[in-house]
Amino acid sequence: MPHIAILSASVRTGRHSHRVALYFKKFVEENKLASVEILDLNEYQFPVFNERLKFQPNPSSSVLEFAGKIKSADGVIIVTPEYNGGYPAALKNAIDLLYDEWYKKPIAISTVSDGSFGGTQVITSLQFSLWKIRAWTVLAMFPVPKAQEGFDENGNAVDKPRIDKRATTFVNELLWCIEAKKRMS
Repeated sequence: MPHIAILSASVRTGRHSHRVALYFKKFVEENKLASVEILDLNEYQFPVFNERLKFQPNPSSSVLEFAGKIKSADGVIIVTPEYNGGYPAALKNAIDLLYDEWYKKPIAISTVSDGSFGGTQVITSLQFSLWKIRAWTVLAMFPVPKAQEGFDENGNAVDKPRIDKRATTFVNELLWCIEAKKRMS
């Protein structure tokens, strides 16, 4: 069974995107699609990026733990809010911290917004950063408009059948890429 890390990218007070990360964890577990864990950047609270992990003389244990979890994951779902047309500094920080760990890693992107566009403006800039470090972004996207209305604090979807249908397509695309990478390795 593959292992998926869900990267919850917001460290903001009152964040809504974490609801979507919780939803994906439940969805993957309920459907027995993979083992799954949430890597919550709000819990890690990494300092501002000053050097890649491989060049740090004394990396913290939390940095090493995070790197190990990304490296060992078969695939990653990034759940990120859109802030002013971009993704949060905490996510950029976490991406730049690692390099080899992202190499050919299948990554599915879910963008989240309090507005009606679902964070779609952030997709291009996030994909570009991931491409530059040689990650493999899957084609399916999962934009979530008005997350505060569509998911409760525990990650339960208000319209579960509709959201589950979208999530099935999204997660299956990631699982296909995980399997393709496994076969090509």
